[in-house]
Amino acid sequence: MKIGIVGSGVVAQTLAIGFVKHGHDVMVGTSHASKLKEFQEKNPKAKIGTFQQTVDFGSTIVLAVKGTAAEDIVKSISGGLSGKTVIDTTNPIGNIPPVNGVIQYFTKANESLMERLQKIAPAANFVKCFNSVGSPLYVNPQFADGKPTMFICGNNDAAREEVTGILDVFGWEVADMGKAEAAGTIESLCILWCIPGMTGGGWSHAFKLLKA
Repeated sequence: MKIGIVGSGVVAQTLAIGFVKHGHDVMVGTSHASKLKEFQEKNPKAKIGTFQQTVDFGSTIVLAVKGTAAEDIVKSISGGLSGKTVIDTTNPIGNIPPVNGVIQYFTKANESLMERLQKIAPAANFVKCFNSVGSPLYVNPQFADGKPTMFICGNNDAAREEVTGILDVFGWEVADMGKAEAAGTIESLCILWCIPGMTGGGWSHAFKLLKA
């Protein structure tokens, strides 16, 4: 697959390395190529481009940018997202300090950032994913109790199936929560996931859905 990753931070870089590891052709899109100089030296198989070049390159897109920037960035590239699976890693984290370890979101109740992005690019197939765990655990995480659970949702069934296949290779158990209305609940898992880290309990944990 050709994977276009929009973003240049730790999330984007970690996923780029993971996709390359599993044999995919990867381009990382950035508005500041100098940020990725060291990354490219260490990962020569990953290409570097602008946001638009990356969207044009990828058959599948990963959106890995700050939540506060996501809407403007999607507006700028929306024309190139039509018909493509867009793996949405973003969370609507506001520029407000956490309160007792609880991070603050800028979205309203019963609203999700992914749904807002879907309205901006209605022809894209957004799938919420990778938003409720730390980036060191994205690719083939190892836990004594087995595979952790990744919660996903999105309006397009085929796109969710594609992302499920990626997650299976990346070593995750998938809990498909259905359509985009589930995105707010999945985004809120990040708030819960962050509390132990924010209060000194560490960051090396993930969720597990148990079924009777």
